[in-house]
Amino acid sequence: MKLSDIADNAGSRKKRMRVGRGIGSGKGKQAGRGGKGQTARSGVRIKGFEGGQMPLHRRLPKRGFANIFRLEFAEINLDRLQAAIDAKTVDAKGTINAESLVKSGVVRRAKDGVRLLGRGEIKAKLTIEVHGASKSAIAAVEKAGGTVKILAPKKDEGEAA
Repeated sequence: MKLSDIADNAGSRKKRMRVGRGIGSGKGKQAGRGGKGQTARSGVRIKGFEGGQMPLHRRLPKRGFANIFRLEFAEINLDRLQAAIDAKTVDAKGTINAESLVKSGVVRRAKDGVRLLGRGEIKAKLTIEVHGASKSAIAAVEKAGGTVKILAPKKDEGEAA
């Protein structure tokens, strides 16, 4: 092999299309830009423009608000927790909390805490520490002989206590 023999694979580099070079090239006349006018120019900004009529998104009223203090919980149902215990990814003997659920891969991320919901049933006797739980979930865990401890939601550092 010589240095002069080295070449790219066939078809690995594509030549750029030269537009506006006659009708025989296939990209002549309007050069793939359609008709004339605003859309044929660069810097087009006509999304939502209705020819001077008040656009629909401005005619409709504004509704609701975004609560900046809202807490987002990671939710887990009892049946998912029982499946993780059966698969031995969660240790039923120790305390089950947000950290252990994330570590075992049952919950992807803890967000502002974990909330336990009551779908399904639990057979194991568990000690669970979560930031929130439904009444049915607490009843199901206590029926199986376990306990549920509700933790206070995480507070922001700048928030007054």
